[in-house]
Amino acid sequence: MPIYEFICKDCNYVEDLIRKISEPTTILCPKCNCPNFVKQVSAPNFKLKGSGWYETDFKNKNNAKDTKKNDATKKSITKKTEKQNV
Repeated sequence: MPIYEFICKDCNYVEDLIRKISEPTTILCPKCNCPNFVKQVSAPNFKLKGSGWYETDFKNKNNAKDTKKNDATKKSITKKTEKQNV
């Protein structure tokens, strides 16, 4: 289940709660018992670690392209130099 940030519009109390998506977006505030404890729109809080799909498929994709371009440039320079020396 996702974790949502809730804030009370009356007392400004903030708390993160694990809630189902289908549950109501407004509930009673645990601090002041007002019915204005509402779900906030916020960025998710997680970090991708380890050698999973992110590491192997996306993280160094641009670096791999740059390396291929540099290798191709080096080869063409080497070929030109060899032709000039012959």
